[in-house]
Amino acid sequence: MPSTGYRRADSSWHYLGKGPVISESAAPRTVRELGEFALIERINARRVQAPAVLLGPGDDAALVAAPDGRFVVTTDMLVEGRHFRRDWSSPREIGRKAIAQNAADVVAMGAAPTAFVVALGCPAETPVDVVDDLADGMWAEAARAGGSIAGGDLVRSPELVISVTAFGDLRGHAPITRAGARVDDTVAVAGRLGWSAAGLAALIAGADAEEFAEALAAHRVPQPPYEVVLGSSWRAGHSLTDVSDGLLADLGHIAEASGVGIDLDAAALCDPALDALARRLDADAAQWILAGGEDHAFAGTWPRGAELPEGWRAIGRVTAGSGVTVGGARHEGGNGWESFRGADSAPGPGPR
Repeated sequence: MPSTGYRRADSSWHYLGKGPVISESAAPRTVRELGEFALIERINARRVQAPAVLLGPGDDAALVAAPDGRFVVTTDMLVEGRHFRRDWSSPREIGRKAIAQNAADVVAMGAAPTAFVVALGCPAETPVDVVDDLADGMWAEAARAGGSIAGGDLVRSPELVISVTAFGDLRGHAPITRAGARVDDTVAVAGRLGWSAAGLAALIAGADAEEFAEALAAHRVPQPPYEVVLGSSWRAGHSLTDVSDGLLADLGHIAEASGVGIDLDAAALCDPALDALARRLDADAAQWILAGGEDHAFAGTWPRGAELPEGWRAIGRVTAGSGVTVGGARHEGGNGWESFRGADSAPGPGPR
């Protein structure tokens, strides 16, 4: 994001100087009142960049180190009303979620997140405090993942739109892709499955916030277990993905890319606490686990008989054939999220 001491008002330019911009009457309340460049200056003030960001906001582009001559890059977008609702999540939570889902994709390649570039579209009447809180959430999650916000863009749009591009460092290692699974591999997962879907179901149902607090938190701010992948012990794994669209859908990508089948153990996936919440909503916890998505756990395959590192648990095995089965049978129900299929892939109302 460019950082400057000037703001455009209509066709003229006004020098604002450094520091916070205060009008003679009162502090600006909306993005329109503050102005684009003053807002950019404000949200970048006093931020500390990660070591890999050699030049952050303030120039035409950022400069990010690529120590081994390569970098991993991914991008993802969130649109208000489609992927989040501001009456369901705070701006800070939305900001953290936007970064987390991109950081998880980088980590799923075996890379350590280094930098993020954020493009934000918002209505002119958006309160400045909303953008402040969004930025705070983004910076907090970027730091948790090991990176920082290196730059971006700010534009006017009819609704809140967030596009994040994330970069990662392989640190001299080969990337971990979806294409390495082998027959007889152990399928394992790190992180919790189904809890984000449970939180979404609770929001749709208007369920008791205290009773569903854990699920609501999982939906609003996913907690990818970055450290269990970035530890050196992962390198024995054959394939890896993050669980964003749903376990069946994402393992299906591994199966297709590797030319294999995957069979899951239903008992290994069972979560008694999630079952209890599902009963309260007359829902199916297995569907949340298998097709809910947005947990941003990690799933991968390991050589048969290999000792799984701490934080991983076995949930199935790789087979000859194709597709993903549960206990040897195809799952009856949705497999996960696909953007342009709508309700066919994500039954029920609510943002995705």
